[in-house]
Amino acid sequence: MTQGPLTTEAGAPVADNQNSETAGIGGPVLVQDQLLLEKLAHFNRERIPERVVHARGAGAYGTFTLTRDVSQWTRAKFLSEVGKETETFLRFSTVAGNLGSADAVRDPRGWALKFYTEEGNYDLVGNNTPVFFIKDAIKFPDFIHTQKRDPYTGSQEADNVWDFWGLSPESTHQVTWLFGDRGIPASYRHMNGYGSHTFQWNNEAGEVFWVKYHFKTDQGIKNLTQAEANALAGEDPDSHQRDLREAIERGDFPTWTVQVQIMPAAEAAEYRFNPFDLTKVWPHEDYPPIEIGKLELNRNPENVFAEVEQSIFSPAHFVPGIGPSPDKMLQGRLFGYGDAHRYRVGINADHLPVNRPHATEARTNSRDGYLYDGRHKGAKNYEPNSFGGPHQTDRPLWQPVPVTGGTGNHPAAVHREDNDFVQAGNLYRLYSEDEKARLVENLSGFIAKVSRDDIVERAINNFRQADGDFGKRLEAAVQALRG
Repeated sequence: MTQGPLTTEAGAPVADNQNSETAGIGGPVLVQDQLLLEKLAHFNRERIPERVVHARGAGAYGTFTLTRDVSQWTRAKFLSEVGKETETFLRFSTVAGNLGSADAVRDPRGWALKFYTEEGNYDLVGNNTPVFFIKDAIKFPDFIHTQKRDPYTGSQEADNVWDFWGLSPESTHQVTWLFGDRGIPASYRHMNGYGSHTFQWNNEAGEVFWVKYHFKTDQGIKNLTQAEANALAGEDPDSHQRDLREAIERGDFPTWTVQVQIMPAAEAAEYRFNPFDLTKVWPHEDYPPIEIGKLELNRNPENVFAEVEQSIFSPAHFVPGIGPSPDKMLQGRLFGYGDAHRYRVGINADHLPVNRPHATEARTNSRDGYLYDGRHKGAKNYEPNSFGGPHQTDRPLWQPVPVTGGTGNHPAAVHREDNDFVQAGNLYRLYSEDEKARLVENLSGFIAKVSRDDIVERAINNFRQADGDFGKRLEAAVQALRG
């Protein structure tokens, strides 16, 4: 069935879309050919700035279903009733590569999940790893500069990567994870997701709990070896995106079991690790994961640009009953993500269908700006007002956190078992002999590319402090490769 005539962007029918208008046969093109100019001008503007990180991504819509009553810990309405379903949109991504890079690379995977709740959108923006390379957002631009192209060579440089990691021993845990078997997932469907940060839950009584989110894949964990990934990245750069899309198209909807770790707020100060340190996990023997729900992806976007590229997520998008923690990386992201989207998509990015609330209506006094859609009509744009405008609730979304001491550039609090190596060593000792061998092979192949011996020694020493056997094996492997 035909959709009718092709039109210009203003709706006028197009007579000829094959030939531009010229001054006679073979003559120059006329400036009055507005269809030609309109098409070329639009084509020049069909891209927006790509994300600085997480540029390469894929996404899908789905449903979160609550399977356990969690009202004793949080008053969030979408978590208020067993069996309750909430629409979601999940964007997966790689971190360091640009928009045209391959999917099958050794890199963390972004896990950006939007819940369209009746109290507004709640964004949980994490990774497929429970930890990260650094613990303070002030180091984030420097870290990402080491992962991106060098300003002189135009390539990613092993010197930059290992110089930074060697001088930032807090990265040892995440690097041990990244260069292990789970460093290259076989697909987005076959990996876990994590909120990574610690967040606040608060209940109707005002009690505070610290929480970590885990999304365990029901498809099973599947990964690629470095050799398999190298071949796949060259043969099919879109492997992960295609796998997700085709699985949903055939009705093979991927699912994840959702778990949380819950820590009563009173236990945080004396916990053996800093519970707000993004480079560390909470051991499960301390706080066993509690199953609370199921996440299913069941609908593909109809337009990748409109719904995946223009989607925005911010850790600052909370709902009543959920809030931030003193995690210094999270605190920086509360500003950084929203500001990135205001630059990249525009000040009114939240008006786009994929970003605006689906189960409620946004009521703000923000007006005008690029792509403002006039949604407020003639309503007043200030508060308080006596014209029936929206008003404040006088009830904060989250509970206050007590603070003491003077202002200053303070490092995070150190708890009794805190150091930069203990959990990396624990992770290494969990690996089988085959897993350890592959980890050492993956690390040594990269470290061996470094040009300076002092950078090599510093890098190896971090792993040596995590575990003596780890450092010894790695040192021997790097020496063998460097001759």
